[in-house]
Amino acid sequence: MRIKDLPADARPREKLLARGPQALSDVELLAILLRTGMAGKNVFQLAEELLGPNGIAGLLQASVQSLQLVKGLGPAKQAELLAVFELARRALSQRLKEREAFHTPDAVKHYLQLHLAHKNHEVFAVLFLDNQNRLLALEELFQGSLSQTSVYPREVVLRALHHQAAAVVLSHNHPSGSVQPSRADEQLTQTLKAALALIDVRVLDHIIVGQGLAFSMAEEGLL
Repeated sequence: MRIKDLPADARPREKLLARGPQALSDVELLAILLRTGMAGKNVFQLAEELLGPNGIAGLLQASVQSLQLVKGLGPAKQAELLAVFELARRALSQRLKEREAFHTPDAVKHYLQLHLAHKNHEVFAVLFLDNQNRLLALEELFQGSLSQTSVYPREVVLRALHHQAAAVVLSHNHPSGSVQPSRADEQLTQTLKAALALIDVRVLDHIIVGQGLAFSMAEEGLL
């Protein structure tokens, strides 16, 4: 069914304006952005396909390459969706800069998922925090296969000093999808924790992210 074939009060745009965005389903909200479907696939079916099994959280981590694989999603729609995803990242960044990050630990996980989970190669990143655990900066420091030999504690220490950070959250992604830490991940965490302790910077967590998933070493008692 096309949007214009729906009763006026059931059309997503009119429903949003009359009742607010909270009244709409994920499919309806996405349909507003997409506006039209394609031959053989209406806009609601296209929205459902984009949401897939991982829903909004998974879609927000989509890359340019993955969107290009969706039939019926042209360059204009791809650009609009990617712009919305980037606005979501910036909104979370602003939120973490304005208040203590660990009052809302799920926001930290979501923020890191939005930045790292969609990448098809391993990336090691650090959240630098002030003495009130507010975000100072997020930096991607290393790429490739991560180990104690490819992540240099000296560089992490130098960046912490540069930002005058009081604490950090370590993070990296697992492109394979599993977010369970390896023994190497645990050893690397302890190495960085010891190095940063020398300059009185606390390691609050090491979060591993994947598509729609996040693992907190602190929450699991591995820190």
